[in-house]
Amino acid sequence: MPKGLRNKFIFLFLLILLAVFFTLPSFNKNLPSWWKKYLGSEGFKLGLDLQGGMHLILRVDVEQAINNTLEFSARDLKEALQKKEITAMQLQSNNPQQVIFSLPNKEAETQAKKIIADEFPDLGIVSSSIDGAFPRLTLGLKDAVLKDISDNTVDRSLEIIRNRIDQFGVAEPVIVRQGEDEIVVQLPGVKDPQRALALIGQTALLEFKLVDDQTQLDLNRLMDEARRSGRLREGFSPADLNNALRPFIPADREVYLEKRERKETGTVEKIPILVWSKTMMTGDAIKNAQVKIGGDYNELYVALELNDRGARIFEEITGANVGKRLAIILDGVARSAPVIRERIAGGHAQITGSFTSEEARDLAIVLKAGALPAPVRIIQNVTVGPSLGLDSLQKGFMSGIVGTILVVIFMIFYYRFSGILANIALMLNVLFLFAALSLFNATLTLPGIAGIILAVGMALDSNILIFERMREEFALGKPLKAGIDGGFDKAFGTIIDSHVTTLITAFALFLFGTGPIKGFAVTLSVGVIFNLFTALFGTKIVYDYLNFKRLLKKLNFVSFLKKPNLNFIGMRRYAFILSGIVVFLGVIAFIQIYRGQANLGVDFAGGTMLQLKAKEPFDLNEVRQILIKNNLKDCELQQVTGENILMVRVKRSENVVGNVAETISSVLAREMPQKQFALESRAEIGSSVSKVLRGKALIAIAISLAGIIVYLAIRFDLKFGVAAAIATFHDVLAVLGIFYILDKEITLLIVTALLTLAGYSLTDTVVVFDRIRENMTKQVKMSFADIINLSVNEVLARTIITTATVFIVLVALLSLGGVVIRDFALALLIGVMVGTYSSVFVASPIVYIWRGEGLGASTKGKALKDKKK
Repeated sequence: MPKGLRNKFIFLFLLILLAVFFTLPSFNKNLPSWWKKYLGSEGFKLGLDLQGGMHLILRVDVEQAINNTLEFSARDLKEALQKKEITAMQLQSNNPQQVIFSLPNKEAETQAKKIIADEFPDLGIVSSSIDGAFPRLTLGLKDAVLKDISDNTVDRSLEIIRNRIDQFGVAEPVIVRQGEDEIVVQLPGVKDPQRALALIGQTALLEFKLVDDQTQLDLNRLMDEARRSGRLREGFSPADLNNALRPFIPADREVYLEKRERKETGTVEKIPILVWSKTMMTGDAIKNAQVKIGGDYNELYVALELNDRGARIFEEITGANVGKRLAIILDGVARSAPVIRERIAGGHAQITGSFTSEEARDLAIVLKAGALPAPVRIIQNVTVGPSLGLDSLQKGFMSGIVGTILVVIFMIFYYRFSGILANIALMLNVLFLFAALSLFNATLTLPGIAGIILAVGMALDSNILIFERMREEFALGKPLKAGIDGGFDKAFGTIIDSHVTTLITAFALFLFGTGPIKGFAVTLSVGVIFNLFTALFGTKIVYDYLNFKRLLKKLNFVSFLKKPNLNFIGMRRYAFILSGIVVFLGVIAFIQIYRGQANLGVDFAGGTMLQLKAKEPFDLNEVRQILIKNNLKDCELQQVTGENILMVRVKRSENVVGNVAETISSVLAREMPQKQFALESRAEIGSSVSKVLRGKALIAIAISLAGIIVYLAIRFDLKFGVAAAIATFHDVLAVLGIFYILDKEITLLIVTALLTLAGYSLTDTVVVFDRIRENMTKQVKMSFADIINLSVNEVLARTIITTATVFIVLVALLSLGGVVIRDFALALLIGVMVGTYSSVFVASPIVYIWRGEGLGASTKGKALKDKKK
């Protein structure tokens, strides 16, 4: 064996060995410890859609943190001015990030400015004016301070949330900052999503305030009057309560609801209490918090250990207020208000109340981790139950295995020995792809599986291109080795072009896409790179070895189309009429999607989507009437027949309504207990997030199309680049139009299918264009119409065979892939057929017309026929 060939085999063998070593941890978690030690790979992870879990996007209310900081600074400034015997009146400001002080005279203004400059470096004077005889100072926080508050608030919130989740006990959580004020939280395999949600979102603002038991006010009567007058509505917040009762309570007092348990009945009541506004101590004083049992009734309570500063302050508070009650207020609710019996030294306190074990533990966790510096709002919540994730994983892999087996059989039948080599190359491609995912501990999601499907399709296509080129070389009478080498050489440029254009698309999607689309882009890119290696290197060295050993005498291929001679350019007018109708529908669908009027999924329209599974069949109309009876009128229901699955969608809202899923689940459990509905997945997305997702998806598509035009304009001609982009856009619009007519939901998964289709269609178009370019240099005496017809006819067998192999995989995915991926597979199935059509009847005719031949010019393909005579 030649040394160069031997070295290639050694290199390939070592690469396969490494791939196996890196891939094994993904499928076998019981490997010896040295495996991880020396290879450093723990395997790829499954995404939340495949293993179950929660994906949250939290928005930190940075403005509230800024306003609070300014308010505290203004209060401190006012006290500093009073100490200097300067009377300052704080006026109402229309800008929450500015405060206005009115001063008695010019001398007071000068003194105030000096105090601000010396003692309050964070404050800046926005403006200085005169209102009659009284100077006015408008103050705000300096720009550098604003940026520091913004960054620190988000960073502190992230760290506190991370500490809470670590204590909650979730394996391998992902908690990262996104943008200026958002935090992404991923909790794989979380068992109690609702509890985790409450733990993450709780501000945990702990305050100690003295209770005012001297002022005689009937707070229950005042609350009843406020309810009757409409000033106090159901679900009111502490701020709403105080605003409603403000005219009746002293200015320096506040009202809170205290949770009390009636021992004789076990019921928990919320009793209004009046407290002094001044906060005596906050949660910053807490060093540790633990759940304990004690008291007269052996109740659960949270024991607090205070830091040195907190212990000193608490001792002063209790020593000065013996006999009074001290309210311990958490997020606006008085958890307890015990009487101070004596001065308490030693830095210990406790919170009593009607706790369950989980409530007490969660309270201890949030107090130990600390209070969030600003409120956080959940703007996206996607939760997949472990059973649904497992079902998606099993059905996804089962459909993939069935599809692969069918393709393997087809390739062996059609290409015989070469088909076996192509299948081995396909398996190597998948092995290398999984090895790369394992090496970098990547996350595999459903869109990622879509990227693998496209990469597999391109791997098959590359080998089919080579084999069809070999067939042409053998038809010219070339010997075996020359035919094989010629097939590889002539397919090389086409394979490179199709793969580079796909990589351009994947790169744009990775830069501008969102999480699921990024996963698609990563797997597609890795698969495409390894496909180049297996198709152009792996199979070639096997052929070279067999030729060297003279083990290969002849290559037999089944002939599907023998010298087809169809006049595709002559059929362009009919094709354009059909395409015009389809594109018109697609444009309507696109406009409706952009306006938000189409059947958009919650990831694009906002709102809540639930998937519930019943133990036995149910009547959809009965479910609808039950929800209406329970004041859930805005629910859109869909039944997946044969699988006892109920899909419930609640229309968009500016914020995620956190109790929708629980309300619907509890109503169905109460009204239809025999059906045993179980919540399998939920997606709650605020409309602000849905607009961002919609915008990013459109940008990703636009950038990828622009990149394709530029590359093909450089490699071919501007006409070819624009024609390829138009054909690709035609295919996307066609699928959108068909989905719009079928009233199918447009989701991020469908967008991923459209991107998969775009890559497939583009590959098909580039194959045709490469052959046209080649024939333009070889057939200089032919008309351009005949060159196009010749080129399309020459690659027609490859186009049909490639489509057939991908079609087989997609039919398996559609029939066996499960409900989650069904619409995705349908979009791909439609798209593959449309993409095959457009590469023949749309892309090439556009180039033909652009060259000045005209839409209605007649061509009979005479030159082509003369050449064949």
